[in-house]
Amino acid sequence: MPSAEIIAIGTELLLGEIQDTNTRQIARFLQSIGIDLFRTTIVGDNEKRITAVVQESIKRANIVITSGGLGPTVDDPTRLAIADALGVDLEYRPESWQQINQRFKRFGKTPTENNKKQAFIPKGAMVIENQVGTAPAFYCVTEKGLIISLPGVPMELEFLLENNVHEILSDFFREKSVFQSLTIHTSGAGESVIDEIIADLETQSNPTVGIVAYPGQVDIRITAKAIDNTQADKMISEISTILCKRLDGFVFGFNEDTLEKIVSNHLLDKNIRVFTIENGLENQVNNLLQKYNVLLSRPDLLNEFETDILELSLENLYKQINPNILLFSDLQPNFENNLTLKIIYIYLDQLVSKTFLFGGHSNLAADWAAKTTLNFLRVQLIKI
Repeated sequence: MPSAEIIAIGTELLLGEIQDTNTRQIARFLQSIGIDLFRTTIVGDNEKRITAVVQESIKRANIVITSGGLGPTVDDPTRLAIADALGVDLEYRPESWQQINQRFKRFGKTPTENNKKQAFIPKGAMVIENQVGTAPAFYCVTEKGLIISLPGVPMELEFLLENNVHEILSDFFREKSVFQSLTIHTSGAGESVIDEIIADLETQSNPTVGIVAYPGQVDIRITAKAIDNTQADKMISEISTILCKRLDGFVFGFNEDTLEKIVSNHLLDKNIRVFTIENGLENQVNNLLQKYNVLLSRPDLLNEFETDILELSLENLYKQINPNILLFSDLQPNFENNLTLKIIYIYLDQLVSKTFLFGGHSNLAADWAAKTTLNFLRVQLIKI
């Protein structure tokens, strides 16, 4: 199976002046055609540094894709750097210069003399005509495979990947695999708890199992590499069955599922609406649920809410709303200056009160509290 590396070129990327979207685009493209990506690198517009990075990459990987540095200016050194890395000279390609002139003419412009620089590419390289821009791309054969140099303009890069690079790689590397992924969403347990439960599965090489943590939610991503989709799906299914069994009670959905959607579906299936009271959550629970038509809106009743006798006040309020659920969420600093989330749930003759302690950054507290509240409600709804 071929392996790949990406080199994003541009000092502006290192300075944080623009975001490197090209690496993400190339990575997704490689995954879609079943090629392993092992490493990505960002390097500035420095010829010697680019040469060094390219030399390192072509020793490790079968496919090296660079983006950027193919323009006509002095700080566009990619062509020369790649030629140096391969030990060859640049050579003038008159057909490329003709294509550049045609592109400028189509745009109603005239190329300047420095644009001619773009018609020079490493000796022995194959030109990839850029039909949506002025900078020709190219690829060179290395000892292990190919190095492909693409322009840094995202629209041009995307077009060339789909319309040229795909065919080049298919012709050069006949044996490829497919990738399939499944994301399992969990809530109610932190990243360290989830990791402890599934640690042995995270050491596997295929399928791979990885964890991504968000405020109030932890995702487990399974990625399988196989010769076809059927085999990849089978591999993922076997691992997901094990994960769901171990994480029973924490799993709330897969892939595109959201916690608010899952909770809303439970409420709609049971023909129940919920009345929410929030304090310190930036009204997030209400905002997340309101588009699903599961909220009972009675703002006039909030006038009767008294904080000094909390549970009694909420029970009295609930009697006026019955038989819907009343859900109270309050996020406040405690005596140790940490944040504490208090949730009170009332349904029929049942009142459940629970307190959660938040230990993360205060900027994430409201998001965490909203997800924690929704998951608490999800767990209660399963019991109805």
